[in-house]
Amino acid sequence: MMSDRIFSWLANVSVCLLILTAGCAGPAGDTATLALKFTPQDSTTYKVITEMEDSVRFEGSLPNGIPSKKGSRNHNRIEMTFSQRIQGIDDEGNAVVEITIKWLKYVSIYRNSVVLDFDSSREKDQDKPMAKLIGQGYTIEIAPTGEVTKVIDVKQADKAVRSAPSPPKIALRLLIPGVIMERHGTVTLPVTDKNQLRTGDGWSCIKAFDFRMMGSKSYERIYTLKEIRDTEGRQIGIVEMNAIPSSEMAEQLHKEQPMGDFSKMFDNTETYTGRMELDLSAGKVEKYFEKLQSEWIAVDPSAGQEDKEPAVLKMAATRFYSLEKID
Repeated sequence: MMSDRIFSWLANVSVCLLILTAGCAGPAGDTATLALKFTPQDSTTYKVITEMEDSVRFEGSLPNGIPSKKGSRNHNRIEMTFSQRIQGIDDEGNAVVEITIKWLKYVSIYRNSVVLDFDSSREKDQDKPMAKLIGQGYTIEIAPTGEVTKVIDVKQADKAVRSAPSPPKIALRLLIPGVIMERHGTVTLPVTDKNQLRTGDGWSCIKAFDFRMMGSKSYERIYTLKEIRDTEGRQIGIVEMNAIPSSEMAEQLHKEQPMGDFSKMFDNTETYTGRMELDLSAGKVEKYFEKLQSEWIAVDPSAGQEDKEPAVLKMAATRFYSLEKID
């Protein structure tokens, strides 16, 4: 049983550390090559959305020492429209891609308060330092699997942002190589020598997430080619993704845990799913999304004495990613 003192400690630590930085089945025998295809000078426009939310809330009869505030929420949502132009293709089939930012919306909430609300399409926001990103871009290398193998050049965009009287750290953060690779490389297709699939076949890969005070965790994303549709002369592959916790990388992640076994004091439930529509004819992603939702719950039975409801501490995390072709 969890003592009143331990529960109070868990609750207070939860509040203090809640900080955000900011492949229906088709006919049997259907086969397809699941890979990105690149044509020099080809240009495509996409909209990408990334969302991250962490929250903590309290329910029931709270022990003495618990903050009067019932809960807190941190939330970051970034929406970006960008064009990507294929500059060239190397002998291994990797493409050098020029990315240009067309539109940007960024909302950041810290402990229930809005700290940033920027939309480059709003007239009042077009003179703000964040607007320096519009029309700027960077160059990356993308493999047929969807992996961003390297960030080649981001100097021009970085220089444009730093030319502002007070360069916003949030804008500069969007240009960090690791952030760029996550933005453009989340879609994962099978490796080249295993990308010929029939309906019902699949592949998998490992992805890790940082849950701040609750530590890091890795998942095996399992993709299944569910259907191949004929749409207006094009073949569209429908892929569903379901993920399960993975022991791979567990030892490495354990060494990086800042709070040790803190998460083991909670019961945990989670879902991690996704879906992809891949234009097999053109070798382009039409739509992709994935969403991870995790909740940790700790109950203090001692707070339920004297006909009072048990004290409950609930922490939740959401990680969302969406990519959609718009032109």
